[in-house]
Amino acid sequence: MSRISMFNSPLLLGFDQIERVLDQVSKTKAEGYPPYNIEQIGENHLRITVAVAGFAEDDLSVTTEDNQLIIRGKHQEDDSNRIYIHRGIASRQFQRSFVLAEGIEVVGAHLDNGLLHVDLNRPVPEPVVREIAINSAKKKAVSSRTIDMTVDAQEGSDTVEDKSRKA
Repeated sequence: MSRISMFNSPLLLGFDQIERVLDQVSKTKAEGYPPYNIEQIGENHLRITVAVAGFAEDDLSVTTEDNQLIIRGKHQEDDSNRIYIHRGIASRQFQRSFVLAEGIEVVGAHLDNGLLHVDLNRPVPEPVVREIAINSAKKKAVSSRTIDMTVDAQEGSDTVEDKSRKA
């Protein structure tokens, strides 16, 4: 069975990486342990909070692999000497993965009252305008055209200025 690409338009060049990320996210299993929150704590700052009650700092690891943030928990101590009458606190090992967008940076992580906080920064990319020279087979007439795009940060509107010139 052939797969139909979501990004098969000839106007969408170079979006195959996004399609791979979407495939990766759709294949991850939706397990509910441990529970987590994702909150925006600033204009460009996010925080993932994972409930890790019963896990010590040495039992947890936070890593990034490619474009994924992976949080793992595994108990180091041996519970073989304990006799439980009721065991309602989950102590099983876990792995929770989050796919990160390009450019998102993991700032740090800290453990506080059974909650693991992982802080992320999403830097605002600066718009880059680059002039591309247009070469023709005729050496007599070489023309170039520049289109400057600026973003007004106050209003969020785009301004396009067309500067045409002939050499």
